[in-house]
Formats: sequence, C-alpha cells, structure tokens
Amino acid sequence: MKIAVLKETAPGERRVAATPETVKKFVALGARIAVEAGAGDTASIADAAYAEAGATIGDRTATVAGADLLLGVQGPEPSSIAGAAPGTWLVAALNPFGARERIDAYAGAGLEALAMELMPRITRAQSMDILSSQSNLSGYKAVLDAAGEYGRAFPMMMTAAGTISAARVFVMGVGVAGLQAIATARRLGAQVSATDVRSATKEQILSLGAKPIFVEDVAGIEGEGSGGYATEMSPEYQKAQAELVSAHIAKQDIVITTALIPGRPAPRLVSDAQVATMRAGSVIVDLAVEAGGNVEGAVAGEVVERHGVRIVGHRNVPSRLAADASALFARNLYNFLSAFWDKDSGRPVLDAEIGDAIRLTREGRVVHPRLLA
Repeated sequence: MKIAVLKETAPGERRVAATPETVKKFVALGARIAVEAGAGDTASIADAAYAEAGATIGDRTATVAGADLLLGVQGPEPSSIAGAAPGTWLVAALNPFGARERIDAYAGAGLEALAMELMPRITRAQSMDILSSQSNLSGYKAVLDAAGEYGRAFPMMMTAAGTISAARVFVMGVGVAGLQAIATARRLGAQVSATDVRSATKEQILSLGAKPIFVEDVAGIEGEGSGGYATEMSPEYQKAQAELVSAHIAKQDIVITTALIPGRPAPRLVSDAQVATMRAGSVIVDLAVEAGGNVEGAVAGEVVERHGVRIVGHRNVPSRLAADASALFARNLYNFLSAFWDKDSGRPVLDAEIGDAIRLTREGRVVHPRLLA
C-alpha cells in the first residue's frame, strides 16, 4: 500500500500530516511512503529526515500517482490531486460544513474522503482525536499571545519598589483549549477564573486551581451535547449568563474565549458593550474567530483595538506551533490508521462505528448523513 503525504498549500498552514516518527511506523506496517518535496519545511522537518525514515521524496504528481491513501492536514484543492485514482482514501481535516463544493468534487473524483475532525469522542478514539490534540496547543498559545499583547506582568511580584498585582484571566469555554488555557495562565502566576455552559466542568476548573463562574438557579440547563460538546443555550440561560459575565468581565485584564459548536457558527459571548467596560490595556483572545467569533469586533487574522482593549483574532492557532502541532496531528493519523490495519490485506479496514462517523464520500457519492440532510 502506498501512502502519500501532501505538502499543505492553504495560506498560513505550516503543519504537515506525517513526521519521520510516523513514517517509520507506517513502513514497519508494510506501507510504502511518498512525501511531497518540502512538505515538512515549515514544521522544521527536512526532506532528508523523511528519506532517512524510509520515505521517497518527489513532486506532487509523483507523490499522488498510484497512492492508495492521501494524508493531509487541511483538505487539498481537488485539482491538485487529479492524479489520484478512484477509491483512493483522503484523510485530513476536511471542513465538510464550510467547504461543501470541495467535498462534492472529492465525490465526483471517486475519492473516499475521511474527515478527521468528525472522529467520535469515544474512549477508543481518544488517541485519534485531532480536535483535542490541536485545541490543547491552541489553549496554551492563546495565553502566550495574551501575555505578548498585555503591557503588564502576569504574576504578583513583591519588590523593594512595591507590589505588582497578578493579572486577572477569565477563560470562557472549558473544553480542551480552555482547560489548557487555565493551566497555562496559572503557571504564569495569573489569578484565573473560568466559565462554561456545561455544569460538569465546574470540578475541572476547581481541580486546576481556578475560580468557577457559573449561572445558578436556572433549571434544566446542563449544556451537554452529544460526544461531550457544548450545545446552544436557551434564551433564559443566555440572559442570565450575559448578566453574570458583564459584572465579571469588567474586572478582568485578560479574557480568552474558546466556545465552538460543531457545524454551527460560534456563539457570541462578549458584546461590544462588555468590551467597553474593561480597562484600557486589557486583552481578549478569541480562539473561535474563524467560526464567526465569540467576541463582537474580533477580526479573523488581525489584532484590533476597541475601547482601548486589544482583541486578538489569529487564524489557525495550532499552526503557529507547527513542529509540535504536526507531531501530535501525525500521531493522531497514525493511531487511527494503525488501529484498523489488516495484516492480511496490508491496509486499514474501518468498522462501522468510526468509519460511518467520519466518511464523507464513497463510490462517487456524498454519503455522510449530516451532509445529506
């Protein structure tokens, strides 16, 4: 079986879908690995490192030709993989709800497109979950970005010249990114608080030494969707949360928002009026900016200032830690494919539970239920 590793062409994408570590592991399974020349350059991986691990290096045409499986970080343009034969697997983060025309093109080309971001959140798939691995780095980087924009120190400092107060950091959304943001801000010495619509996260917040900020006495609102994701809240909950956040956010130096709802626009958590209550020099980092943004006024790909507050809206935050993000992403892909590797056929054979969850196209058709609704 030939596995092809593609060089990413999306603007700003610095990650790569395989590393020399995972190349060696695929070769040990009996696969042939072809890596497109320069695929790892922006992640600090030279072509020579791939070759030493057992891969062949070539241009896009040679890499794709005869491949049984294509690995990418983001979905490639269909025209760039026109040499792939019908039945070839394409494994990457494919953005099925935001790039429907591209998914239709994959179907038209006869590819079997597997969207890794749709991996079900079940115990046996944890090591395959690209959203978790990349969000973990996003939460870490968000705090560093905030520290870089913030014109003051994070920890309390007691000096002969006087005391500097600790920065107050408020994390909104306590998924994987939020939990890492809490932990990182605590390591830097900040005074941290956090909130989430899922009541089950309160214990997680406390376990990291942060203060939970939760709406109380709103019956029947748990916020827990399928697979551990958050769901949209009722108008009653949204009103109560807005009032609570408004009072709390005015006292914060740093706000980091992480709330996402799969397949839907990001919920609005911070209004322009709430931004205006923060003191000048405060910083907001919106990790959901590419999905519409949690913060009014956030602009994807820019750092803007409103009411004296800097609002950070970097795109593709994991890619800003390209080496580590690539290592984790590549392991997710290897863990996924090796878990289903059939020794007799020399290739992965998916089961229904995971295969049906992530398969977008097959035999010339779009087959995922959420794309057919």
